[in-house]
Amino acid sequence: MPLTIPTRHGPLACQAYLPPESSEGKPGVYLNLHGGGFVAAGPEQDDAWCRFLAHHAGVVVINADYAVAPKHRFPVALEQAHDAAVWVAADNPLWDGKRLCIGGQSAGGSLSAGVCRLILEQGGPRIALQVLVYPPLDCVTDAGLKHTDYKKALITPFLSEVFNACYIPDPAKRTTRLVSPAWGTNDQGIEGIAPAVVLTCEYDRLHDEGVRYAKSLEKAGALVDHYDVPGVDHCFNLISGTREIAEKAYRRMADHVKNAVAK
Repeated sequence: MPLTIPTRHGPLACQAYLPPESSEGKPGVYLNLHGGGFVAAGPEQDDAWCRFLAHHAGVVVINADYAVAPKHRFPVALEQAHDAAVWVAADNPLWDGKRLCIGGQSAGGSLSAGVCRLILEQGGPRIALQVLVYPPLDCVTDAGLKHTDYKKALITPFLSEVFNACYIPDPAKRTTRLVSPAWGTNDQGIEGIAPAVVLTCEYDRLHDEGVRYAKSLEKAGALVDHYDVPGVDHCFNLISGTREIAEKAYRRMADHVKNAVAK
């Protein structure tokens, strides 16, 4: 079901996925932010995940088609996502905005982490759960210095720099806690942030920054689960992994969403 969300940067086109009918009242809601290095539009890449989540967690899933770089640079996508979260949290006949989760894969995970940080610092709706799936959380460190033993890693140093240059061309701005929460001391002061599920991939060049942030969340009392998927690379569920591995990850994340909106 298509819907449009007003934001400070113009209308945000979304697709809503409805769960099976239930007699338990209005369902919770999950705001999904797709990946693509902040430069590739394409929320349809998450269609299978959104359908799975709506069915297995019993939530309305709102898949957002946020603005991408280089036409729209930081912080446009983040501010759109923040505005969308505030809008979704308001009263709605289709879902209970007080039971709101947010999450995304890759760039979408970064945006989700940024939204939760903004809400922690500025106030806003309660986020029942943030789901960060192989997210880039350190846009400062040169990708060539990020460790991976996998010679065919999807995220190459060149590709990483292209994404960063398009999204945040000014290197100084890449140090902000809103895009690099796992860099330096940016992980300090996050006590009270939304509970989090973090998924990392063994062969992913972004693996170590995801692990670092998961540990920071744990120290802050906000980590619900860190799932380190063995033997797979970035975007394993879309490109390189088996259906069995992807479905296991989907089910684990969906169970956490279901539990979060039940509270």
